[in-house]
Amino acid sequence: MSRAALLLLADGRFPAGGHAHSGGVEAAVAHGAVHDTRSLEAFCLGRLHTAGLTAAGLSAAAAAGVDPLLLDEAADARTPVPALRAVARRLGRQMMRAARATFPSPALDALAAARPRGAHQPIVLGLAARAAGLTPLDAAYAAAYENAGGPATAAVRLLSLDPLDASGLLARLGPDTDAVAAAAAQAADRVPAEGVDALPSASSPLLDITGEQHAAWTVRLFAS
Repeated sequence: MSRAALLLLADGRFPAGGHAHSGGVEAAVAHGAVHDTRSLEAFCLGRLHTAGLTAAGLSAAAAAGVDPLLLDEAADARTPVPALRAVARRLGRQMMRAARATFPSPALDALAAARPRGAHQPIVLGLAARAAGLTPLDAAYAAAYENAGGPATAAVRLLSLDPLDASGLLARLGPDTDAVAAAAAQAADRVPAEGVDALPSASSPLLDITGEQHAAWTVRLFAS
């Protein structure tokens, strides 16, 4: 299939539910950590090299054909906060619906049957990439970009930022996105020999803490 499938998976208009989530930036805005374009860029950079790297590794491994149930357990181990595990599975359910409609495959069907409450979103993304004929590196790029692009887009709404500034921010993060995707794909290559411990498990304690706090809010614009 055409590499245009990568553009579809990475497009914010792909109906996978990501538009309803802020990637932690809503809580960061509330705490004052993100308040302008410069602080948003720092937030996105940090997320890219932590949660983004971890997600990209899982996606690349799924696209490479690693057992998705094993990867789902690995994703649980890399997501210590219950609220964020729930978010990852909700996003996985929505991604699964969109992926099965767009890139039908027995692997997606099997994972949907094995995880009726939803598998972690990066794993579903990786299987969708595989079904679309994309490479593990492609899957890593989609996951990495999503982890920076989602918060940047959400912050435009939360802070009334200029969308052009947000686009420029993502462009400046291009070299870091390249590096994260490459590292994730290389880690996925090592899984057959080293097991899932070869995949990144970069931690982001502040995102974990604020993610749990955000889940308890009674009023919020985004689901996470």
